[in-house]
Amino acid sequence: MDRRTFIGTLAGGLVGASAEAGAQAVGTVPRIGVLAVVPRSAPGIRAFEGGLQHLGYVDGRTIRIEFRSAGERLERLPMLAAELAQRDVALFVAGGAEPAARAARDAAGSRPVVLVAIDYDPVALGYVASLARPAGNMTGVSLQQIELSRKRAELLKEALPTASRIGILWEAASAEQFRAAEESSRSLGLSPQTLELHSPSYDLADAISRAARALADALLVTTTPFLFQNRAEIARLAGKNRLPTVAAVREMAESGGLVAYGASVTGMYAHAAVYVDKIFKGAKPGDLPVEQASTFELVINLKTAKALGLTIPPSLQARADQVIE
Repeated sequence: MDRRTFIGTLAGGLVGASAEAGAQAVGTVPRIGVLAVVPRSAPGIRAFEGGLQHLGYVDGRTIRIEFRSAGERLERLPMLAAELAQRDVALFVAGGAEPAARAARDAAGSRPVVLVAIDYDPVALGYVASLARPAGNMTGVSLQQIELSRKRAELLKEALPTASRIGILWEAASAEQFRAAEESSRSLGLSPQTLELHSPSYDLADAISRAARALADALLVTTTPFLFQNRAEIARLAGKNRLPTVAAVREMAESGGLVAYGASVTGMYAHAAVYVDKIFKGAKPGDLPVEQASTFELVINLKTAKALGLTIPPSLQARADQVIE
């Protein structure tokens, strides 16, 4: 089936955009500073670069992309952002994690910053004044994980109606998601168990085995760069401990999780390229509304359900955008 993207049909926007955008780069080639916690080969970064290409930008010819990734060492982000500033980038793109947004903001000065806010609320944390009128020099795309955390708890209860105890896997970067999931779980009659990962050990095996020992019926996985990067290991450990999972990204279900519900992260990154294009053409970041995900996807892995001896209600299967068999 077709995979839905960030704002309905991103492709339509890309096709309609000017293919002559690169013609603006006369003389000095503008530099784009991309600050991330994932490698350049990650699907989201590839989608961002692909979005720029669709809009007519050619890395090394009409633009130059300066990419820096901190990986799991988030404390390096301020240093990397300072490096980008010294490279005289025209604007910053801060991908995914809130610490990347903070580092980009602190290093950018008056330069524009395009956010790809996946696991934090840019309004609540003061990066923009409002979604409609960001003001300042920051704008971008945002995914409201707090509301989605509540929805995932509801989906878990629908998929496993007899469940009574749920383990919630989280770390400091997803504390708000944890609180939302914990509150929703209680309202649904589920007893939540906190499975916090502490730096620097990030002991996934211990956290998931603790859930199993506490007789949790399922595992709700919050989303952070670390948890995304380790999705296959989480799915493996959950399967080993006979724990069905519900998570934020389809990649978790594709890796062996039971249910995933969220927006297309690659679509968000691709749409960030549209913001870069608008800013290069003279738009002020503070005048560009922050766009939120409006289309979401539900993925169910029936192969995992069968392995765990579970039957997913037909009504839930019927609403799925993809069923993995």
